[in-house]
Amino acid sequence: VQLQASGGGLVQAGDSLRLSCAASGRTFSSYGMGWFRQAPGKEREFVATISPSGGRTYYADSVKGRFTISRDNAKNTVYLQMDSLKPEDTAVYYCAATTGGNVYSRRDNYAYWGQGTLVTVSS
Repeated sequence: VQLQASGGGLVQAGDSLRLSCAASGRTFSSYGMGWFRQAPGKEREFVATISPSGGRTYYADSVKGRFTISRDNAKNTVYLQMDSLKPEDTAVYYCAATTGGNVYSRRDNYAYWGQGTLVTVSS
């Protein structure tokens, strides 16, 4: 599967932004999907994940209650709605796909990665 993330940009603290990740292929609904982010000088970290059917989600504590992951299997797209953004959310955001049928927070669970989209939150 090939992944294309989009929707990043420059926003102010407190604003909202929605990221999209479009996937190629006809088996998107069989993949678990995740969002990760990497801030300058830091390791890539888990943000959110959603099961293939969309019935299960899991979030990093740092974004819980502010970010929402969802998917539209008819459109082969996964979304990350980001509300109440903070300067510490500034990072390159990556979407990833796993053939596992559950929700996963480890990078090594994901075999497929998109190219990343930059989110910058100013204070």
